[in-house]
Amino acid sequence: MRRVAITGLGAVTPIGNSVESFWAGLKAGTCGIGPITRFDTAEYKVKVAAEVKGFDPLAYMEKGDARKFDRFCQFALAAAGQAVEDSGVCGTLPPERVGTYFGSGIGGIETFAQQQQALVEKGPRRVSPFFIPALIINMASGLIAIKYNFQGAAIPAVTACATGNNAIGEAYRAIKHGYLDAVLTGGAEAAIIPLGVAGFASMKALSTTEDPQSACVPFDARRNGFVMGEGAGALVLEEYEHAKARGAKIYGELCGYGVTCDAHHITAPDPEANGGARALKMAYDEAGGCGDASKIYVNAHGTSTPLNDSGETLAIKKGLGEEAARKCMVSSTKSMTGHMLGAAGAVEAVACVLAVQEGVAPPTIGYREPDPACDLDYVPNAARKADIQLALSASLGFGGHNAYLAFRPAE
Repeated sequence: MRRVAITGLGAVTPIGNSVESFWAGLKAGTCGIGPITRFDTAEYKVKVAAEVKGFDPLAYMEKGDARKFDRFCQFALAAAGQAVEDSGVCGTLPPERVGTYFGSGIGGIETFAQQQQALVEKGPRRVSPFFIPALIINMASGLIAIKYNFQGAAIPAVTACATGNNAIGEAYRAIKHGYLDAVLTGGAEAAIIPLGVAGFASMKALSTTEDPQSACVPFDARRNGFVMGEGAGALVLEEYEHAKARGAKIYGELCGYGVTCDAHHITAPDPEANGGARALKMAYDEAGGCGDASKIYVNAHGTSTPLNDSGETLAIKKGLGEEAARKCMVSSTKSMTGHMLGAAGAVEAVACVLAVQEGVAPPTIGYREPDPACDLDYVPNAARKADIQLALSASLGFGGHNAYLAFRPAE
């Protein structure tokens, strides 16, 4: 089986619109959560979100195109553009050997809401001809492929909050098994709109805490719901020997992927955490394990919801074994970025790649009150220098989707 290198990274996030600013924000423990500015929240119990700030789509596309693309596609093109430029992969392979596996959990919900309003208020003739292309989730991967002439498979993963990890994991398998030589992969989301927030709030899924510093507190006893985030993450995956031969910068190696389904409930995780534990173990075993558990870093799904955080703690214990779980480092970068839904796994994969490259475990900020059901080392409040030899990234989605990725440092 072929090995898979990471040769390009891109990020548009609530704490920075580049990989450099995003990573600096994680290491500094920067909170990207604040009062919602994109609409009036007077009638909403939910007042805060992790919005992308200062994003200029015209840095990545023409003005006419920006008007036609939903915001999630704008974020996708921006992160993809960063990753492609970073990798230098364009022109080094036949176009049909390069794929695009890029997903979204919800897709063009802002476009949907706007065009529904136009239909009701102005009639069917005022619905935009770009409504459907702007709405459909596959358009992010399609637009990226069109822009860079990537003629291999262009496939969007759509598995709710596991989307980013599933897109990356399936891209990894396509390269490992020889179907493609390189893939631009990741996820994007832009659902901080009145309808999106109202929908999640009606489910009682969102935090109603108004203080941005304590609204998202993963693994803390005070947690009461997740905070919506938005943005995109992108990675260029490449067959390892091809990357070496062309002298590419190799950030690290993607070396394991585990995917399962709880088959339990539409939103609640399996209380026994068996699906998450199996996905973790699959990725860990494919990566070849790690002899010293103190050199394992787990970027947890860590949503700051009561059921997820305790269940995920149990999954880590079952997947790694109790003794190893207590030695490894676990953190939730959602404490800084909020929950970026379909983009979460992609952005957190970028964090894992940089964690193994630099030997820094990002923190879980806002952690103050321990919960007996969450009793691992959550790297509280400050980043930690560490010799990280294996990073595991978790993404779990509504519908029972579980996906883990495993990363190692480059040779």
